[in-house]
Amino acid sequence: MKDGVNNFGLQIQNIKELWSLDPDINFLNHGSFGACPKSVLSTQQQLRARLEAEPVRFFTREWESLLDYARNQLADFIGGNEQNLVFVSNATTGVNAVLRSLQFSSDDELLTTNHEYNACRNALDFVANRSGARVTVAKIPFPLESPQEVIKAVLEQLSPKTKLALLDHITSQTGLILPIPELVQELQLRGVDTLIDGSHAPGMIALNVSEIAATYYVGNCHKWLCAPKGAAFLYVQKDKQSMIRPLTISHGANSLRRDKSLFQLEFDWMGTDDPTAYICVPEAIKLMGSLLPGGWEQLRQHNHELVLQGRKLLCDILNVFPPCPKDMIGSMAVIPMPQPWENQDFVSLHDRLLDDFGIELPFIPWQGQPKLLMRISAQIYNSIEEYEYLAKVLRKF
Repeated sequence: MKDGVNNFGLQIQNIKELWSLDPDINFLNHGSFGACPKSVLSTQQQLRARLEAEPVRFFTREWESLLDYARNQLADFIGGNEQNLVFVSNATTGVNAVLRSLQFSSDDELLTTNHEYNACRNALDFVANRSGARVTVAKIPFPLESPQEVIKAVLEQLSPKTKLALLDHITSQTGLILPIPELVQELQLRGVDTLIDGSHAPGMIALNVSEIAATYYVGNCHKWLCAPKGAAFLYVQKDKQSMIRPLTISHGANSLRRDKSLFQLEFDWMGTDDPTAYICVPEAIKLMGSLLPGGWEQLRQHNHELVLQGRKLLCDILNVFPPCPKDMIGSMAVIPMPQPWENQDFVSLHDRLLDDFGIELPFIPWQGQPKLLMRISAQIYNSIEEYEYLAKVLRKF
């Protein structure tokens, strides 16, 4: 890691020491799995020790109130109603829970885009194949010049048979922030339910799920919110909750309790598990919001400005154009790789950068032109010097 100063004059090395990241690696891939700060991991370890000291007491007396507090804090952070929110282990699990709870027929069409995350597209194909429903794909152009191109591509694929739209809020492959509020509104006007995969949204952008008002919304807490791995959420509108069941049916299915909805009772307890990742979400929210004077808003802006600086630097070095407007990216950006790179194996490129130069970032194959993308992430522990080092290395290829 090269010493440097970020956009707010903070010593990057001091910031990076809040994480357990390898100091010899230029970690430019926060977007894939996130990275959890040491103090949040310490809180999780304390909770685990508390659990193991008296497991029966923890699960019968303590666990539920801790989970409810975490739910309350997360709901406030994402601008939602806590009664509509449950925890799941990751966003893909949340997407599966929704898709596999719903009933489709051979007359139904399920809409998605060519930018959809592969795991969730597989889940969509699974339920479509099982029911005979048809998957239709909106082909969002890339590169693109405006969010209107996204809206146009999606609305053109609608038909009277479209029952559900599965859309990324922020695409994994191309790093685009899709115009989800506008899309949800347009789809609702046409009677189409929306399942939004917001895997990258919490912590990267200012999120208000109540204002978006998607039928179903899932998001990860382990990525840009920096909670421990295994923390994510599913948000379901109240009038749809009776239809959505967890992938594991357990004790909640026949609970006689009336202090909570069946929706929360079923998802909250699916069997003995380690709930500490969920319970640590408030600690992650608090810590990350304390790193800059302006809190989360300033942190998001810092990461956005840093990734734009990195994108410009790398596009200039590679003599390529930025593939999308600045306001369509958050803390991740992709750089189109020029023709000499197109036929190189993306796994080998990743491994060479990591093994020979200590740089961690993904190369992503794309179905159009350009054929290969390089994705960079920006978190507060990163600095412009890391992108400059990457640019220097790329010149050697």
